[in-house]
Amino acid sequence: MKKIEEYVRNIPDFPEKGIIFRDVTTVLQDAEGLKLAIDSMIGLLDGIDFDVVVGTESRGFIFGVPIAYALGKPFVPVRKKGKLPCETIAAKYDLEYGSAEIEIHKDSILPGQKAILVDDLIATGGTVEACIKLIEELGGEVVKIVFLMELAGLKGRDKLKNYDVASVITYEGN
Repeated sequence: MKKIEEYVRNIPDFPEKGIIFRDVTTVLQDAEGLKLAIDSMIGLLDGIDFDVVVGTESRGFIFGVPIAYALGKPFVPVRKKGKLPCETIAAKYDLEYGSAEIEIHKDSILPGQKAILVDDLIATGGTVEACIKLIEELGGEVVKIVFLMELAGLKGRDKLKNYDVASVITYEGN
């Protein structure tokens, strides 16, 4: 059986020279790779007591929904500003060039609910940090954060040092 790293395509010099892009689409396009990715992420949740799975747009949806389904938990989407139809709260975060804003429905997390956060990749940690703020503003508690891949060289974990963070694959560079 292949390891999950073998399903990830590495693309040198994208989006700019010196960067190795870790392409998750090759994991998704292979049935065995996708199953291994989901099962590996679920394995990181062993022993964690939680009520709801939260995923960020868009790849957090791809991995979060099957995890929620497999574990019999509800799924809460966190989306880019302006995409959710009901009353929301929002959080801004910095990108490499500029900033962005994400939103969550006000009624999606109940006070006291324990949430796990799922995304495909942690790089600088800005998106997940903003997502945590939204969950906590609604009275929820983030009990675990799970990623398929981590770019350790970008030090995203530093922003999440007060949380239980786990990644299936860790790449030491950026």
